[in-house]
Amino acid sequence: MTLELPDLPYSHDALESNGMCKETMEFHHDLHHKAYVDNGNKLLAGSEFEGKEIEAIITGSFNKESKAQNGIFNNVAQHWNHCEFWKMMSPGGSKIPSELESKINDSFDSYEKFKEEFVAAGVSQFGSGWCWLVMDNDKLMVTKTENGVNPLCFSQKALLGCDVWEHSYYLDYRNKRPAYIENFLDNLVNWEYVASKL
Repeated sequence: MTLELPDLPYSHDALESNGMCKETMEFHHDLHHKAYVDNGNKLLAGSEFEGKEIEAIITGSFNKESKAQNGIFNNVAQHWNHCEFWKMMSPGGSKIPSELESKINDSFDSYEKFKEEFVAAGVSQFGSGWCWLVMDNDKLMVTKTENGVNPLCFSQKALLGCDVWEHSYYLDYRNKRPAYIENFLDNLVNWEYVASKL
């Protein structure tokens, strides 16, 4: 398969009133994500992974023993992460559907405790990476990963992911990563999409 940069599911300025400016989206989608697509396609050409499905490339190229991942993994995993990230947000966010809310309450005791864990995971991720809400053996968990590593690498289903690389939030929040993650949960998450992945 060939990696393709997807269109955003909303305009570049659609999230501005909810804490993510047009310039952030232009840099993040049009430049950063496009670079993963372009570099990924160059590296995949002629490799053992050329023509494979994206999930198979990610799991097949992931090195469980090393934190220094290869170029194919880094670019393809980040492409997948970002394709999901754009769909995990929507202008104005959305209300949590009752089925997902019940699962969150069962797994974390309350939404507020889930929020605390999710923000803490993102804040404590040193350097670049992601924080996630995942389904692992029918249980919801909060995790964090470095760089482009994602839940597919650990046979988990990613329900929600927040990009904590600095280019995701620096124009809007400077170095205030906690405020960015809290705003992401409060005002940007497309909970309908998250629930559809249960």
